[in-house]
Amino acid sequence: MTDLVALKQRYGIIGHSVALDYAMHVAVEVAPTDLSVLILGESGVGKENIAHIIHDFSAFKHGPYITVNCGAIPEGTIDSELFGHEKGAFTGATDHRKGYFEVAHNGTIFLDEVADLPLSTQVRLLRVLETGDFIKVGSSKVQKCSVRVVAATNVNITERVASGRFRPDLYYRLNTIPIAVPPLRDRDNDVVLLFTKFAGDFAVKYRFPRLELSPEATRELKEYSWPGNVRQLKNITEQMSLIEKERTISAETLQRYLKAGTISCLPVPRTIDKEQPEFWSRDMVFGLLNQMSDMKAEIEKLKIMVRDLSSKSTPAIPAVSLPEVPVRASLPPRTDYVVPRGYEKKETVVQPVIEDDDCSLSAREKELIQKALLKHGNHRKAAAEELGISERTLYRKIKDYGL
Repeated sequence: MTDLVALKQRYGIIGHSVALDYAMHVAVEVAPTDLSVLILGESGVGKENIAHIIHDFSAFKHGPYITVNCGAIPEGTIDSELFGHEKGAFTGATDHRKGYFEVAHNGTIFLDEVADLPLSTQVRLLRVLETGDFIKVGSSKVQKCSVRVVAATNVNITERVASGRFRPDLYYRLNTIPIAVPPLRDRDNDVVLLFTKFAGDFAVKYRFPRLELSPEATRELKEYSWPGNVRQLKNITEQMSLIEKERTISAETLQRYLKAGTISCLPVPRTIDKEQPEFWSRDMVFGLLNQMSDMKAEIEKLKIMVRDLSSKSTPAIPAVSLPEVPVRASLPPRTDYVVPRGYEKKETVVQPVIEDDDCSLSAREKELIQKALLKHGNHRKAAAEELGISERTLYRKIKDYGL
């Protein structure tokens, strides 16, 4: 029989709820086996405490314990984070990297918010659970690992399965032993015990007299629904310990803090709605970053434009160099443009172009950029449009030529 009192003291768990005691008992009993465990419960109920119990009472207790918040890792990098990658597997993969499953070998990996995993990653996870095999991103070599996997979620995962967002075979594989951690509103008088514990801890921490509750405040504390569970209770207790001068909390004072904390304690959605503009903006940014290394097309386009402009005033363009073009062959600079905000006190400094019998292509290119910038008052977007190149390419050229 598990000594639940000693177990609660070891992990700092407060309360006498029958449902909580049962969850801890199941965790201890299933820990020595190799069965998969899925911990269910709302955010803030203490699911990680159950995962720690399973690790400490398992055969992997001497190995590493790694917590992974699946909802906090971007979809594009989750496979690399979990299973690692090889050098050159994707843009930015400059070296080999071990994933969490490789690092947690002979230990436990706690997959918090497992319902947020993308479908492609769910396939990889199912293979690890069934065979212990995984393949790094960008590799074809199968690797083995011996890891105890404990998963948790704060959403109704059966609804995710029904809607096609979570694989049913992975759900049944994880849900061999489900452990439900009860919310604070269903834990009878535990809320008062927790408040007393937190009030005592913060009194010692901040060197203030400990908070007490009036009978009306105690009744209000029990009747409140606590959407943020233990985390919300601890947060409100700390706020009152620091702010309130009166150390006996009335029902009115408690209600003020409960109303103030309602919005901040609502659950934060962890899934990404692909219909939102923010999602597509993020993808566009990633696409641009991936294309920065390949500027060949823009450079070729600029070279063709330079040749076309030069052919209008010169009979022929040598294969290696361009003919001499006078510095002032073009029209004088405009003086009627509108100076953009932020450029009023800046003076345009144009480096003189040295006339040489052997004018290189880069010198001609530099001259055209200088003239375009001068014409548009250093307005880079307008200058880039006139030159027929992107603003990003213009920025790079200005940096290269020291303009």
